[in-house]
Amino acid sequence: MGKRREARERAIQFLFQHDLNPPENLELALAHFWNSQRAVALAEEKGDAQWGEKVELPPATAEETATRLFADPLIRGTLEHRDEADELIKKHAKNWDLHRIAAVDRNIMRLAIYEMLHRDDIPPVVSINEAVDIAKKFSTEDSGKFVNGILDKIKGDLLRPARIVK
Repeated sequence: MGKRREARERAIQFLFQHDLNPPENLELALAHFWNSQRAVALAEEKGDAQWGEKVELPPATAEETATRLFADPLIRGTLEHRDEADELIKKHAKNWDLHRIAAVDRNIMRLAIYEMLHRDDIPPVVSINEAVDIAKKFSTEDSGKFVNGILDKIKGDLLRPARIVK
């Protein structure tokens, strides 16, 4: 799996948690999230850690740092522009109340919308393709089609080319 895909998946995991249980302190929540991601990865690597067991974490690897460096701005940007994304989702998701859309799908679309509107370094079609693939992995069989349909409508309203970086 590519580093950017992995970063997007981690961002979706954080956004999902944030959506269901908003933290009082974003910085502490992000630090806890990244430490827990590392602890889980180390436990899986060792294969012998017990759930809830305290694990001494070594310094982050270059790969972990690269993942976090791409994911953190995605998380922060998505949260900063969440209301804007929600309005676009509501506009294009006919007959769907925002709260009735699965939390995973909702946050996948929020991230992709943030990328399409505010990240000129990522072509919109890449954001959509990534969102669809992540929806297929983390949500239901039909989520990929649903996410693709909404994001494709939003892409049609963009004032920039869909396949190139600005």
